[in-house]
Amino acid sequence: MTELSLNVLDIAQNSVKAKASLIEISVDISTAENRLTITIKDNGCGMDEDTVNKVTDPFYTTRTTRKVGLGVPFFKMSAEMTGGHFNISSEKGKGTEVNAEYVLDSIDRMPLGDMPSTVETLVLYNTDIDFIYKYSVDGEGFELDTVQMKDMLGGIPLDNPDVAEYIKGFLRENTDEINKDKTF
Repeated sequence: MTELSLNVLDIAQNSVKAKASLIEISVDISTAENRLTITIKDNGCGMDEDTVNKVTDPFYTTRTTRKVGLGVPFFKMSAEMTGGHFNISSEKGKGTEVNAEYVLDSIDRMPLGDMPSTVETLVLYNTDIDFIYKYSVDGEGFELDTVQMKDMLGGIPLDNPDVAEYIKGFLRENTDEINKDKTF
């Protein structure tokens, strides 16, 4: 994958397939600590310990349509190539949490990519699932919470064209404001 946002999309799609009703995605950047941390957490079906131990193996997959599963292994490799860390924890019936920490200024770190479009895509194509997205740079950040949005909208669906346009603008404008012309 050419950017980390595509890894996030892939991992979040795993959460969708795991029948999660809530998916939390956070991106935390600290220039002082030279760190970029991405966390994806869900309340889906979870995995047993044996599966968790196998999921980082590219030749393991639960899919029947192919014999390899590259999403989690690539995410792990991308963090570790920078000198960072990767962790996945899961409990059957409770959900899964994936955490990747990158050395921010590593020459081997892929660009973060277009997180606003990634989150917009996840939210608008999975309106039956709630998402909480948190983005922060050096302690300044914002949050998109579809649970709160749905309450405020009073039954208007998130994929309504006006609502979708609002979500797109909200994500883009807040990201640009937080980044302050920096590219991550």
